[in-house]
Amino acid sequence: MTHAQLPAHGAEPADSARLADEIAAMYDEAVRPAALLGEFRRTAMLVPLDEAGGLWSVEMHGIRWICGFTDMAALARFAVARGIGEDEEWEYRSILGARLLDVVVPAVGAPAGVALDIADERPVMFPPVRGIVPDDVALDAPKNRFSIESVEKEAAAP
Repeated sequence: MTHAQLPAHGAEPADSARLADEIAAMYDEAVRPAALLGEFRRTAMLVPLDEAGGLWSVEMHGIRWICGFTDMAALARFAVARGIGEDEEWEYRSILGARLLDVVVPAVGAPAGVALDIADERPVMFPPVRGIVPDDVALDAPKNRFSIESVEKEAAAP
């Protein structure tokens, strides 16, 4: 685990520049969805830890959003917005975007996605849909583990 002194000033993950370019393209209405998702998957995200040591997340409209940040400055802006003092430390982990989508999201046990740089002017959401997360946790997949049929089947099991 790593601690950040806030506001944190440090080196960005080495591969975040390409992701930043894809995010800028999205906001300039020149989005390339496959390129944006690909760069996210290849980039290490900084994910703060909550008081219990879990990954910081928020729930909104029945979806758990794991909060990730592209660099230390974005993480620091979020921390300040959350009321964490500039002289306080905040633990975080560096996790590849692919691991967040393919391993962490399914482990949540409820509909989940990733919210990237949510304290910034250009946030990006990676929702729990096919092509972004595994089909068994994608809300638009016909047989996902959160569908009414799946829930009823699980409840009827001995």
